Amino acid sequence: MNAEEILAGKVLLIDKPLKWSSFQAVNKLKYILKRKYDLPKKFKIGHAGTLDPLATGLLIICTGKFTKNITEIQAQAKEYTGTIMAGATTPSYDLETEIDATFPTEHITEALILETTKQFLGEIDQKPPVFSAIKKDGKRLYEHARAGEEVEIQSRKTTIYEFEITRIQLPEIDFRVKCSKGTYIRSLAYDFGLALQSGGHLTALRRTKIGDYSVENAITPDDFEQLHQDEK
Repeated sequence: MNAEEILAGKVLLIDKPLKWSSFQAVNKLKYILKRKYDLPKKFKIGHAGTLDPLATGLLIICTGKFTKNITEIQAQAKEYTGTIMAGATTPSYDLETEIDATFPTEHITEALILETTKQFLGEIDQKPPVFSAIKKDGKRLYEHARAGEEVEIQSRKTTIYEFEITRIQLPEIDFRVKCSKGTYIRSLAYDFGLALQSGGHLTALRRTKIGDYSVENAITPDDFEQLHQDEK
């Protein structure tokens, strides 16, 4: 890799670590590339789809002229694996906030779980979590939520192409899902809990694919740094 290639455009596949923001990962790569290749201060770099800090996995970072492809990459189907904790909900639908309610799970069987997944296949209506970065009235939803303000959230259409249960060890339910752009897996976990006549929240999430790009071909920011230190 050289400066000309980076400015002409590169697609970099990063395996985002837990608790890193997508912005942090982009900034880390920007710093590494600028230092190594003496790039202009304002060279173009950006990611094709945010991952929450509590999620890990595939983050696609584009440089130079390839930043024009970001919208196209974002529009592709995405695949995730993760864990739903049945029997409890949180305001953020994940581990960002504390459990606010608990529900019975004794009635939940493997047959009920597998049958319930069918309700979520195809086009569904989904409400984004109140703890999300969507803007309403000029503020992000999570800002309203943290200020304790009530916000009416509109549901939106999204598509679930595949929804597979990979492990059941109640209260934990592991899954793999392939979905359209704009799907909130946290909302899926919450809605799935409701559909089980219980509650649910997301306790682990990993993005494994975006279109034909796979996390199997991605490296962590630290490995990326090591690679560009060793490269002559």
